[in-house]
Amino acid sequence: MTALLLTLALGEVGEAGAQGAPVDVALVLAVDISLSMDGAEQRAQREGYIAALSDPAVMDAIARGRRGRIAVAYVEWGGPWTQRVVAPWTVIAGPDDAQAVIEELRFADIATSRGTSITAALDFATGLLAEAPPADRRVIDISGDGPNNMGGPVTQARDRALAAGVEVNGLPLMLGPPDPIFSVPDLDIYYQDCVVGGPLALVIPVLGVERFASAIRQKLILEIAAPAPRPPADVGTTPAAAPAAAGTDCAIGEKLYERWRRSMDWN
Repeated sequence: MTALLLTLALGEVGEAGAQGAPVDVALVLAVDISLSMDGAEQRAQREGYIAALSDPAVMDAIARGRRGRIAVAYVEWGGPWTQRVVAPWTVIAGPDDAQAVIEELRFADIATSRGTSITAALDFATGLLAEAPPADRRVIDISGDGPNNMGGPVTQARDRALAAGVEVNGLPLMLGPPDPIFSVPDLDIYYQDCVVGGPLALVIPVLGVERFASAIRQKLILEIAAPAPRPPADVGTTPAAAPAAAGTDCAIGEKLYERWRRSMDWN
């Protein structure tokens, strides 16, 4: 897996979907709502997606696609037990379609959840993509402000997504000093080595609350504009993720959580 690491200082199915018409990209926006995100960060994150979905550059990227339409679903996730579809599959071929998703996001409550299970989020999103309109590419765009700490190994969930023909991109939220209990300093590297996968995998860190919108906008444009992958040379093969780089511990979140749990037991 070679991830492109970009550091930024960043319902109802529409008519085409109801008819089963294919789209260029089916995209799950999987958004972290763990308790480590405070209210201001949660609102900035939601507003960032709203702004990106209404951005003319994003609409232009959609229009330039082979079919000129994509399908989007918006999911909030936290611990293993928390995955909520806020905006169901909607085919977007222009601003009016995007506005339907924006209205869903604008009026939905912002929930919170205990725990960080990127594993469960990836599995849920992979299943959701099976219900999407036919697409040249199927992509999970997952955000988060900490490593996976429950629900099973994140690398296995990533590999299950890849085996199903799904690409995984990451939006690590590095909004301030990392929580010493539940996060890590190099969250972008963790995402690159342990979470994302696919030939065009992206990791775009968000390095401040004020940069949510620009990060999400750039990421959507890159995801929409990416070419469809070529078929594998051997039928039945699937993209394989490279092993994590030396020094990257993909189980670090679980270890941090276990250390915290034991400290609570001792107290």
